[in-house]
Amino acid sequence: MEQENYHRGDKMAILVTGGAGYIGSHTLMALLDRNEEVIVIDDLSKGHEYAVKGGKFYCGDLRDEDFLDTVFQQNEIEDVIHFAAYSLVGESMKDPIAYYNNNVKGTITLLHCMKKYGVKNIVFSSTAAVYGEPEHIPILEEDNTNPTNPYGESKLAIERLLKWSNNAGDINYIALRYFNAAGAHESGSIGEDHDPETHLIPIILETALGIREKIIIFGDDYDTPDGTCIRDYIHVMDIAQAHILALDKLRRQGRSGIYNLGNGAGFSVREVIEKAKEVTGRNIPVEIGDRRPGDPAILVASSEKAKEELNWNPKYGDLGKIIEDAWKWHRTKISSDIN
Repeated sequence: MEQENYHRGDKMAILVTGGAGYIGSHTLMALLDRNEEVIVIDDLSKGHEYAVKGGKFYCGDLRDEDFLDTVFQQNEIEDVIHFAAYSLVGESMKDPIAYYNNNVKGTITLLHCMKKYGVKNIVFSSTAAVYGEPEHIPILEEDNTNPTNPYGESKLAIERLLKWSNNAGDINYIALRYFNAAGAHESGSIGEDHDPETHLIPIILETALGIREKIIIFGDDYDTPDGTCIRDYIHVMDIAQAHILALDKLRRQGRSGIYNLGNGAGFSVREVIEKAKEVTGRNIPVEIGDRRPGDPAILVASSEKAKEELNWNPKYGDLGKIIEDAWKWHRTKISSDIN
């Protein structure tokens, strides 16, 4: 059956895949704040329905083309912001097939439907894991891509698929590569809610709340000012804004590209812990553990290209603000026992 035979809605909408996940739900909030019509897809395997604060929600799997057909038939979709993916590095090492199946196959099905229904623009949530071990700091978009885990490989495979689809004239895309999304919406109504939790700031705050006994620092003898690893932490609402700016650029120019998102300097593990103590006013017990294999001393991205070409100006670069918003969310979650 051809696309034109379907009756579809009148208002043009943005499709957000993975919109019940951490970054997807915060981007959804930012889209709703500017009165965009939004359609959300999530299979809720990692995301949470309570985090979908508006729009039209469909629960389903991107790999199911019949399901996607229904979504595209029932809505006048103009653009796509694509977050849906498995994203745990350790898990990807144990089950690489699942990561390729979910991340790559899901994107293939999505792009097929976009082509079928004449949807041209897609903003893709990529990752700095596509770079692997950095050649130099800060990392530039032109640096070699050599992922060290299946998660990064799956994202790089998607980037390459997007490039070739663009060359074929099927789509226009922008891929955003970023390291550590952190923080939460200022309202405290949504935040970082992973199970299991593997990210540093939530683990530190769970320790401050007494959920965890201590925070383990994996190595304190790196070649950094305080001996602990330095990483790039970006407020999740700044990342959300970057996705919207990328979509605006595609709408205006239809020009594809790849952009890093980062703070440009980064923060050490000890700096994050000390700032968390200051923000929470609580003791956070620390234990020094062994280095983890493959942990580089410093991972920091240059985001000059995004600032110049997307007009991206992060509003929440201060580490204290990032932790303050995350702390508000974690206390809200504990008090309301959101699950």
